[in-house]
Amino acid sequence: MSGGDYLCVAAVVVIWGTNFVVMKLGLKGLGPMLLGALRFAVASLPFLIFVKRPALPWRYIALNGIVQGLGQFGLLFTALKFGMPAGMASVVMQMQAMFTILLAGPLLHERAGMRQWAGLFVAATGLAAIAIARGEGPGQMTLIGFVLTLGAAFMWAASNMVVRYAKRANPSYDPFAFVVWSSMVPIVPFFALAVMTEGDDTTWRMLEAFGIREGLAVLYLGLFATLLAYSLWTRLLQRHDAGRVSPYSLLVPIVGLWAGAVAFDEALSALQWLGVGTIMGGLLINQFKLRG
Repeated sequence: MSGGDYLCVAAVVVIWGTNFVVMKLGLKGLGPMLLGALRFAVASLPFLIFVKRPALPWRYIALNGIVQGLGQFGLLFTALKFGMPAGMASVVMQMQAMFTILLAGPLLHERAGMRQWAGLFVAATGLAAIAIARGEGPGQMTLIGFVLTLGAAFMWAASNMVVRYAKRANPSYDPFAFVVWSSMVPIVPFFALAVMTEGDDTTWRMLEAFGIREGLAVLYLGLFATLLAYSLWTRLLQRHDAGRVSPYSLLVPIVGLWAGAVAFDEALSALQWLGVGTIMGGLLINQFKLRG
């Protein structure tokens, strides 16, 4: 990977690490489905006139919008609404790296080496240590929150597969245009689900009470966490194997746990700190060949 690729990784890690706190803040005034609709409306509608549709078949654009947009964030926003702490969400979401490796073999024929499997096993042990940690403070993690977030991580891995298939269809497609146009797909389904789950009166009241906090949250999630970060992530997946890129997302919990602690006093236990260190060790094993 080049120096520019590593800068892309660093930007993605910081943006995604902090965006779990932003999601939690946005959900204080908005329902999960409405937040999803507004997020992707901001990420797509203002740009559709200026950004040409990527040179890809519609099926890739639509499938990515459903899987990555509606699937991943519908589940994640619901998990956060049901008590999933922001820091813990940033950790559990990184199971996408494991799911990506598992899917890339049969679907893409990208075979992982022994060192990759060993690194991911060590990292998964760290994730497990953090996930099972319990405390008395606000860092508690609910079972339904864990299950929904794990489902969101699987959807993220599935979207990685869509990106890789899109690359095979056209290796030079524009990642930014791909994100803009695929972000258009989940808007209407999200609004429909908002009305179905919250009711039309409640949905309208949330829109009427829309304030500065909700506006800043939607702008951050739409412009930075969606357009910028996913464009960079897609670019990395274009250039490198999915199994090579996805483990870098294991750095996101480091930022996410810190942001959750600062914003919501989600204190880390000794076991959680051990898990963070184990994740870092697994990432090093995965990415760098040890020399004797």
